[in-house]
Amino acid sequence: MTRDDVVRKANQIADFFRPYDDEEATSGVAGHIRQFWDPRMRADLARYLSEDDSGFTEIALKGAQIVVQEDHAKAAGRQA
Repeated sequence: MTRDDVVRKANQIADFFRPYDDEEATSGVAGHIRQFWDPRMRADLARYLSEDDSGFTEIALKGAQIVVQEDHAKAAGRQA
């Protein structure tokens, strides 16, 4: 996916969770990405976040960062 697609999709998810408090919204974004984004989409997300995190809303960014950190930790555990 293009960077614009990834940012748009993450922000749309965050928009859905806007009525919730920040902690629930962040958790909701992370949960949605975890459950519905395939590994290629999540790899694109990680790459785009590492290059430039602009364009993401605050909640989208926080939720996405959680998933990227989890994916990195899982990958590191498999390599050990």
